[in-house]
Amino acid sequence: MKKILTFIIILTFTLLPAISEPVIKDYDEFDIPTGSFIPVINLQEFSTAYNDETDTLKFVSTNDIYMYEHKILPSGTKFSGYIEKKNEPIIGTHASMKIFINSMELPDGFKLPIKGYLYTANNNIFGGGLTEPETYIKVPHYHRGIVRHFMGVIQFRPGPTRKMGEHITIASGADLLIVLVAPIHMTHLPLDN
Repeated sequence: MKKILTFIIILTFTLLPAISEPVIKDYDEFDIPTGSFIPVINLQEFSTAYNDETDTLKFVSTNDIYMYEHKILPSGTKFSGYIEKKNEPIIGTHASMKIFINSMELPDGFKLPIKGYLYTANNNIFGGGLTEPETYIKVPHYHRGIVRHFMGVIQFRPGPTRKMGEHITIASGADLLIVLVAPIHMTHLPLDN
């Protein structure tokens, strides 16, 4: 009788954890790595002329994002951020801004903090280019012609001053990319996987 009772107790303790564990999907927690690109469109126009660092900027993903065979970010995922750094236009340089993305909301309402920037090839800075020269200076340029005759050409060279810079505006619905600067630790996948 003791052997049967011992067997039942051992069986109960071995099966109890298997019964009490919640049923999970066929994945573990995973990270979306640093440097990943997420294609998005912006939901409102923003500009250096009328937006500042306190304004929240909204974006939405346009494609499903897959990692291996798992869909990790469905289309319709919302992102929000703000202007991290803004430079006003000055003489010789256009306005510039750098957009930081700080949160992500999946279509089922689950929110996660993230760290990313809107990507540009110019170190994630929109704008900031040189303005046109205000004047051009005529400079003669001589080169040697046929039979030792010197022929001249007038060339235009930029003058010493440049025009006033202009504000930069990103239109609503523009195709943009978010680049992650820190991995996203995903503990949740949307229900439609």
